[in-house]
Amino acid sequence: MDNNAQNMIGQSPALMTALDHLSSLAGIDRPVLILGERGTGKELAAERLHFLSPRWSDVFIKINCGAIAETLLESELFGHEAGAFTGATKQHIGRFERADGGTLFLDELATMSLRLQEKLLRLIEYGEFERVGGAKTIRVDVRIVAATNANLPKMADAGTFRWDLLDRLTFDVVRLPPLRNRQDDVLELANHFAVKMVAELGWEVFTGFSEEAEAALSLHHWPGNIRELKNVVERSVYRWGQLDEPVAEVIINPFSGFGEEEPQTTGPTGDTPGQPESEMAAETLREVSPWPMDLRQRLEATELEWVRAALEEAQYSQKAAAGLLGLSYDQMRSVMRKHDLRTRSARG
Repeated sequence: MDNNAQNMIGQSPALMTALDHLSSLAGIDRPVLILGERGTGKELAAERLHFLSPRWSDVFIKINCGAIAETLLESELFGHEAGAFTGATKQHIGRFERADGGTLFLDELATMSLRLQEKLLRLIEYGEFERVGGAKTIRVDVRIVAATNANLPKMADAGTFRWDLLDRLTFDVVRLPPLRNRQDDVLELANHFAVKMVAELGWEVFTGFSEEAEAALSLHHWPGNIRELKNVVERSVYRWGQLDEPVAEVIINPFSGFGEEEPQTTGPTGDTPGQPESEMAAETLREVSPWPMDLRQRLEATELEWVRAALEEAQYSQKAAAGLLGLSYDQMRSVMRKHDLRTRSARG
C-alpha cells in the first residue's frame, strides 16, 4: 500500500468486519457505496479500497459534492471548454478525466442534483461524457467509490435520488460502524491522536492519560465519531500542558465554564439526563394519555415506532435491527410480519 495512504486504526470486531468487507471488494472493478455517519472515516475507507485494488499505482481523486454549488460541481466533475460560461476563459479538465485509470471518490453523494445524477449514470453505463460547453465525447476508465450518511433508498422513493443510479452504484454497500460501536478502539485512537499532537507541539514524549481521563473517553457517546474524538484529544493535550504528568482532564465541551447556559441534551424519548425513567414515564402518561385508554393498541404503536427506528438505524438490515432491539432474528421476523413491514422500500 502507498505510504501516503492513512491506516484505519482499531481492532474492534465491528471495524474488522467492515475492513474485511472492503478488502473483499478491492479486486472487483465495480462501483462501491460506503455508508456511515459523519466522522466515521468514509474517505479513509475509500483510500484503502483504492490502494488494495489493481489501480493502486494510478491516481486517487476525491471531491466533496456537498461543498460545491451545482453549476461549479458539474464543471469540477466533467470539465468545461473555454467560453462555456461567463468567466470560463480557458479549458478546464475535470475530475473524471484526471482520474482516468484510477479511482474517483464522490463524498456526500446524496447532495447531487437529479440533472447531474443523470449525467453520472451515463458515465457509469457507457464510460463517456462531454465537457460543459463541448461536443466531443470523452471516454474514461474510472472506478467510482461513493459515500453518504443519507438514506438513499428513502430518497429514491421520495424522487430526490434516481433508483437506476442507486442500482448501478451499489454493486455492494459497505457500512462503517459509528465510534460508539467501537468501544475497544477509543483509547487506541485517543493515544494515536495525542502522540501526533505532542509531536506537532514539539514536546518530547506523550505521558499518557490518567485512569480518570481514560474512563471519560471510554464512557462518552461520541456523536461526532472519530472527528470529534480527534478534536477532544488535541484540545485536552494542548490545554493540559504538563509535559511530565499524564493528561488528567478531558475537555469534551469547549464552551463549558464561559457562563453560558448548557444546552439540554435529550434521549430518543425526549427525557433529560438525570431524570428517572419511571418519573419521566409517569409525567408523559399524565400529559398524553386520557382515560380510559386502549393499552394494547398503545403498546403495539410504540413497538412499531421502535422497530421502524431500529430498521432505519440498521439501514434496513433485519438481522442488525434485531440486534439493536435485543431480539433474535426469528423474533424480528415475527414482529415484521405482525406489522406488515418490509425492508425493501417500494419503488415509485
